[in-house]
Amino acid sequence: MATFEDYCIITQEDLEDIKDSISTQDLPSAINTIKEYLKKQDLVELNIGVTGESGSGKSTFVNAFRGLGDEDEGAAETGPVETTMEPEVYVHPKYKNVKVWDLPGIGTPNFKANEYLKLVQFERYDFFIIIAADRFRECHTQLAKEIKNMGKTFYFVRSKIDFCITAEKRKKSFDQKKTLDTIRGDCENGLRKIGIEDPVVFLISGWEICKYDLNQLQERMEKELPQHKRRVLMLALPNITLEINDKKKKALEENIGKVALMSAFIATVPVPGLSVAVDLVIIKREIETYYNTFGLDDPSLQKLCETSGKTIEELKSQMKSPLRFGINPASILSLLGAAFLVGAENTIEYVVSLIPILGSVVAGGMSYMTVSTMLKRALNDIAEDARNVLIASVGTDV
Repeated sequence: MATFEDYCIITQEDLEDIKDSISTQDLPSAINTIKEYLKKQDLVELNIGVTGESGSGKSTFVNAFRGLGDEDEGAAETGPVETTMEPEVYVHPKYKNVKVWDLPGIGTPNFKANEYLKLVQFERYDFFIIIAADRFRECHTQLAKEIKNMGKTFYFVRSKIDFCITAEKRKKSFDQKKTLDTIRGDCENGLRKIGIEDPVVFLISGWEICKYDLNQLQERMEKELPQHKRRVLMLALPNITLEINDKKKKALEENIGKVALMSAFIATVPVPGLSVAVDLVIIKREIETYYNTFGLDDPSLQKLCETSGKTIEELKSQMKSPLRFGINPASILSLLGAAFLVGAENTIEYVVSLIPILGSVVAGGMSYMTVSTMLKRALNDIAEDARNVLIASVGTDV
């Protein structure tokens, strides 16, 4: 059976330390202590190495993965010739612990996979994405085999699929599914011929990343990552398909029990006002995470307007959550529909926490239920808003 430590970054020992620390602190200091411990969830790094031949679309993929266009501020430089001469890191605009590395191009006449991997410091990457714009060549195979020998994971991505589809559409007999199957089959057969057994190729367009094989690639990466890094990957992916939207909700849902458990521990400390103050800190932080993760914050909505042709008013009209007008104590309390319940929670928790053993259990249980109930309702509302905004911006084919 899994233990608490197996799935929670904030461990049982951490919770005991928090309780011991804040029991001797004043209210502002105690709240700062809680905020610092909550930040521990953002310390797990995810490093992704993106490699391929010059002109294969590496930099465009790096940008698209981070939800950026090629001309956006902070985007990786793109161009018809190789623009990356050494590994260059691009930090996710919202998740600073997610780093996508644009690696130098491969495919030179004297290319040696083992020397290349040493040059780019292969050990720092959680996995590699090997990109080709047409057929996979011997250099891709050499690199894949060397990555495998070194105990790392790689994924073959065939880029610029939108160009292929546009060209094929000129034919009267055009069938998109058949065209995609042909491209994928051709890539897989080519990889078999140069020594890759049972290859899997993901078809991607940097310009239309929500189409084609993005969901399949995401599922494969998620499945093969260690558990503590899956959540990081899921939250960092751009919210551009309904499937990703649903998976983000699930990933965020898994954290509710953990922060509610922290709230329960804090509730057993007999400091007047502490429990409610901490609960509001926890809830506000989690809800802000929800908004950022689903791209419902104003900067993300504005960017969506630029790509969809919709106005920000049109997109916001799809949002029904009481939090859509801002995240503040009043909107947070509206989640339960009765602010007085939280006020009563403070008084009752303080009284019962003074009762040895039984009081602590009751106080902790009440706080756990308050936080988990509010967060579940907030997450359901915000995920539904995100779903509606996504459909309104790009249509139902997502």
